[in-house]
Amino acid sequence: MKPCWVLLTLAILWQELQNGACQQVNRRKEAGENRIRPGGKRAKVRYPKLKEKEAGGRGQSILTQVLDKGRFLRLGESVSLSPGNNIELRCKGSNIGWSYPIYLDTFNDSRLSIKKSDKYSQFILTSPSAADTGMYSCWVTLCDGSECLKDPDRTSRTYIYFPDKDDLFVPSTIHFEIVYLRPDRTAVIPCRVTSPLAKVSLHREVPPEEMEVDGTLVSYDPTKGFILQKPSPEHQGVFYCKAVTKAIPQISTKYQLLYVEVPSGPPYVTIEASLSSARGGDNINITCTVLGEPEMDVTFTWTYPGQNLRPVSVRDSWRLINRGMGHTTRISQSVIAVDDLETIDFGRYICRAKNKLGETAVATSVHSN
Repeated sequence: MKPCWVLLTLAILWQELQNGACQQVNRRKEAGENRIRPGGKRAKVRYPKLKEKEAGGRGQSILTQVLDKGRFLRLGESVSLSPGNNIELRCKGSNIGWSYPIYLDTFNDSRLSIKKSDKYSQFILTSPSAADTGMYSCWVTLCDGSECLKDPDRTSRTYIYFPDKDDLFVPSTIHFEIVYLRPDRTAVIPCRVTSPLAKVSLHREVPPEEMEVDGTLVSYDPTKGFILQKPSPEHQGVFYCKAVTKAIPQISTKYQLLYVEVPSGPPYVTIEASLSSARGGDNINITCTVLGEPEMDVTFTWTYPGQNLRPVSVRDSWRLINRGMGHTTRISQSVIAVDDLETIDFGRYICRAKNKLGETAVATSVHSN
């Protein structure tokens, strides 16, 4: 009987081993599940890195500030930084464009440097001051051959304040600035501050009074200044801004507000000759006049008889004039003068006036008696 019991025991043991092996296979974890290492520690699972498109990178800011010890700070809408400390910004991408306060380019500031690499662009500004307060932005540039466009989905910007108790307002080289008021658009009195914590008020010089800021018709944005939603002739005059922090209040540049009521568009031109009929040896002047918006530049060109064959003089000028109800208009003129008329000088004189919105041509003729 003993051999039978031994055989039966071995058979049962073999069956148990087979079942255990199957269970071990069924319980094997799939790839990606947490595993427990010996000692009770949980193993770290590494997932494959996602590409920018898969990770939703287009919705994230590509602009960062480089801090000390290799740390990075992703910048939001605004940030306050200490003046005097060099700043380094980085923008992710191989083809990057930058925008920053325009005066850094105007004066060819040597404190500014931009370096590019395959993965990012580096923006460095040394010894920043209150005057460097402003908007800084970068974007990815997409090129198709020679044509390049800004990628609106990969554009980041931040407004950087450089607070300075001695300069509560962003310093300006202009000590008296003109602001034009138009009935069909908002106007901005650009008294920007170097600290978002400064309390700012708007004041008229004559009669002396503080203007009401209701947040609707008149509001204040520290990155822009005072915004007038519906300018009117009553807003004309000389104004200034006052800023207050814990220190002594400071006064801004003065602003001359002028009301304008001239329709935007190509130049409205008139032409007039001092003589419409003349004789040989006479002197004539032909004047081309444009009435337009105060800050709208106008250029003139002339076509006339004897061009390139006879010497003439051309003089261009402009000035601001008031045209009733305090409306301010710019008058631009070009005058062509022809002395000691000859036969070749009689004929048609054409004046072309051009601004950024278009061109207008007018003509007059000078006849021989």
